[in-house]
Amino acid sequence: MAERFMIPQPKPGPYVLGPDSNYQPGVPRGTITQAEWRSAIFPGTTRDYYVYVPAQYRPDSPASVMVFQDGGAYVDVTGDVRAPIVMDNLIHQGRMPVTIGLFINPGLFPPVAPGKEPISNRSFEYDTLSDQYVRFLLEEMFPMLGETYRLTSAATERAICGASSGGICAFNAAWERPDFFHKVLSHVGSFADIRGGHVYPTRVRKSPPKPIRVFLQAGAADLDCSWGHWALANLEMAAALQFAGYDYRLDYGDGEHNYKHGGVLLPESLEWLWRK
Repeated sequence: MAERFMIPQPKPGPYVLGPDSNYQPGVPRGTITQAEWRSAIFPGTTRDYYVYVPAQYRPDSPASVMVFQDGGAYVDVTGDVRAPIVMDNLIHQGRMPVTIGLFINPGLFPPVAPGKEPISNRSFEYDTLSDQYVRFLLEEMFPMLGETYRLTSAATERAICGASSGGICAFNAAWERPDFFHKVLSHVGSFADIRGGHVYPTRVRKSPPKPIRVFLQAGAADLDCSWGHWALANLEMAAALQFAGYDYRLDYGDGEHNYKHGGVLLPESLEWLWRK
């Protein structure tokens, strides 16, 4: 029987970005390109996506791949996460492999009338417990990326990340296709009853363990609303992963529903996920 899960005391902030989240002299910078994608699996939607290619990438060697939901927030080099800068530093230091980053925004439907905002498909794409989103990645985004770059064929060299609904989306993608994604990074994941995600702790406990590695970041001051209590939901997920014998880690702070704690942890969490 697994060791009994003990609820941790939240680690206090403030959350301040460290040197690995800032440009460092002598570290080669990767390139970032932006484009738009029209999806067939989510008909009628368009979305922006960004591709980060590290300076160390060479076409004669397949690159590892990491997918980020809500890509615009993660790819922003002035924001709370700054994933491209962190990846520059960690790849240069040998703390993670040469990894192409695929940063994808949720889909948008056209406005219903002139002057109106586009309609977001985010909750449907991210919170729905099905294989539709991971099929979108496997059947649309990865083939597109593979037309330009040489990508790994090993699940152990692929990771997926997201925050809030993007966090449960990342876990769900790996849960549905552990043969494709081995590593999951969830920031303040929405394991709540938005579209049924509260069932995951029970599913994890009752199912044979899947070959995935999971890093959960959660905050004691996260949301508490009619859909659920985010901090408790993440603690329950951690307890279920421990019970089922997963390779997992929980970092439990006192933060709110935002990227701040997860951003500070990004260098440490990526190194932990990519360890051999």
